[in-house]
Amino acid sequence: MANLKLENSTISPLSTEILEKVKQTNPFLPNMYVKMANNTALLDAYIHSYDSFKANAGFTPAESQIISLVVSYENDCEYCMAAHSFVGEIMAKIPLDIIEAIRNGKEIPDAKLNALAKLTRSFTANKGKVSQHEIDDFISAGYTEENVFGIIAGIGAKIMANYANNLANPIVDVPFVSKTWKKNN
Repeated sequence: MANLKLENSTISPLSTEILEKVKQTNPFLPNMYVKMANNTALLDAYIHSYDSFKANAGFTPAESQIISLVVSYENDCEYCMAAHSFVGEIMAKIPLDIIEAIRNGKEIPDAKLNALAKLTRSFTANKGKVSQHEIDDFISAGYTEENVFGIIAGIGAKIMANYANNLANPIVDVPFVSKTWKKNN
């Protein structure tokens, strides 16, 4: 796997402005954002798409974190797995057994959330090609057709982060270190 080492020596004024806004609303500046700042389009697109996903896709904070965890698991993103495991547990109040199931590639012990994880996993692994049966199972679990498209919004945002992190390999931020993750093969 490639490991691009970027120094941020040519960070644009717009990237600097975006990072300053992040500092104002977050308790710390995530290392992932610093790496993404090497390309303003990536940083700006990720922040906007991820914020819109969380606000507008029709999911609870816990469901949004589950989608992020599943996509990050499928894309082997160690940074995002640590971050979303922490945020999922501490901020979204996801029970630890659900987070651990996702971190280990297992089924979630909650039928509705498991349906969400299964469709998200299938969308991600199959590059958007899922069966009508999978969608019907998802809707039967209590979701809507709007939620199907909401999953796509979450996948889009997480793919930007996962790919950037897999390339640039940011150091896991101190708050997330206790949730460090490596995929069991």
